[in-house]
Amino acid sequence: MLSHLSVNNFAIVKSLQLELCHGMTTITGETGAGKSIAIDALSLCLGGRADAGAVRTGEDKMEVSATFSTDNNLHATRWLEDNDLLDGQDCILRRTITKEGRSRAFINGSPVPLSQLKALGQLLINIHGQHAHHQLMKSDYQLSLLDQYAGHHGLLKQARASYQQWRNADIALTQLKENSKNNLAQLQLLEYQIKELNELAIEEQEFPELEQEHKLLTNSGELAMTCQQAMDIVYDNEEANALSILQMASAKLTDLTELDPSLASLPTMIEEAIIQIEEVNGELRHYLDKIDVEPERLAYVEERYSKIMSLARKHHVMPDELYQHHQDLLQQIDALDCSDEKLATMEQEVAELYQGYVVVSEKLSKSRGRYAKELTKLISQSMQELSMEKAKFLIDVSFENKHPTPNGMDSVTFLVTTNPGQPMQPIAKVASGGELSRISLAIQVITAQKVDTPSLIFDEVDVGISGPTAAAVGKMLRKLGESTQVLCVTHLPQVAGHGHQQLFVTKTTKANKTETNMVTLNQDERISELARLLGGSEITQTTLANAKELLIAA
Repeated sequence: MLSHLSVNNFAIVKSLQLELCHGMTTITGETGAGKSIAIDALSLCLGGRADAGAVRTGEDKMEVSATFSTDNNLHATRWLEDNDLLDGQDCILRRTITKEGRSRAFINGSPVPLSQLKALGQLLINIHGQHAHHQLMKSDYQLSLLDQYAGHHGLLKQARASYQQWRNADIALTQLKENSKNNLAQLQLLEYQIKELNELAIEEQEFPELEQEHKLLTNSGELAMTCQQAMDIVYDNEEANALSILQMASAKLTDLTELDPSLASLPTMIEEAIIQIEEVNGELRHYLDKIDVEPERLAYVEERYSKIMSLARKHHVMPDELYQHHQDLLQQIDALDCSDEKLATMEQEVAELYQGYVVVSEKLSKSRGRYAKELTKLISQSMQELSMEKAKFLIDVSFENKHPTPNGMDSVTFLVTTNPGQPMQPIAKVASGGELSRISLAIQVITAQKVDTPSLIFDEVDVGISGPTAAAVGKMLRKLGESTQVLCVTHLPQVAGHGHQQLFVTKTTKANKTETNMVTLNQDERISELARLLGGSEITQTTLANAKELLIAA
């Protein structure tokens, strides 16, 4: 539930601190005082749209923060855990907007994108505005209300996933059919280009290895001659070679060590060099033995090397890129291959996916029909409590298998008749604004009871209602407040009197600056405010007594 709201430099609010409790809290005030300003500020804190105009004139930035207790809110707690934002039992949402229009959002002190603020806000509080009946006339909104009441989150998720799978496959099939008509010429060109590459059948790392082998084979004579020259210098030359020179040097150094023992390490170093020379000679001899050029192998390598180079030039790629180019062309030709067998396979797949979607949609439709009957009964009872005894209400669920949507195949229509003898017709055609407001309120109160969010706000949803009906609205909202937190902005004393807590909004102007404030009223102050709502500017003992009765009756 919402436990604290802090507003600074928002519109005509300089500073506002509100402590809120469980139950029903009513907000009243004179016309134009800004009764809804706290709700507007809270909407910003929940991720609503805003701009620099929200900042109080003369200030650099505005700031709104809302503290929620998440003790009994499993969905919000799980969301905070999943996003690594959980910090104790309280959750603090904060939003700042500068006079230049820059916005920042925070959850428990951590900066977050606005999308996360909105996602969490939907799990914490639900705001019903005074213009909710305008949305109520839209078929999509009616469908959403029914699904929300029925708790169709899992079924809707299945339907949307199934619909998307079917649509993706259907789009791919359509594209495949289109390709089969338009890409014949391209297919023939690719087949021509790929023919020589298929015959060549180059392997992935073949060219670098072939290139190295070609270099060795074509230079084998030079390699053998140079290798023999190196062996002569190191070992084989009878007149002078590196080995014999080192051996002579070793003998001379050995003689020196007899005269000066400090030179004893030098012959050892020479002996190590002799060992290295002998190993070099052995390696060269072994390499020379392997240089045995087979004419057939040289001819094969030269021919293969020449073909790869020629095809690479023909396809305008480097020789070592020819293998990947071949694979790319194979993929392109496969994508354009629209054989009858492939078309039949895809058509079968699309049909099976569509049938799976239909099964989920039918299951969803049956559940909607069941909950529509239940909700119809509850809303009808609620309308009678709101002085619409002769009105009838019906939720019509029609399964339309020719119109698939991500939310199933149902068309949902709220039907109503307010007078006996008149036919049921869509709620959008109800003429009376007052009746529409009452129907809207009845629907909002009933559906709100099934909403998981622990806090509900009703922003002047009682517009167009008065007298006994207003008292019924007050009782209805108070009863709702016994199970959840309810905040209600109202101008009706019959509604305000039913609140467990009442806030009063004032507006003052000083030095050409307007400021709105909000205070919690005690029992006596509530009676005075209810009397003002009852009697306007002229408050008598009778109106005070009536105001006191409203509180007692609540």
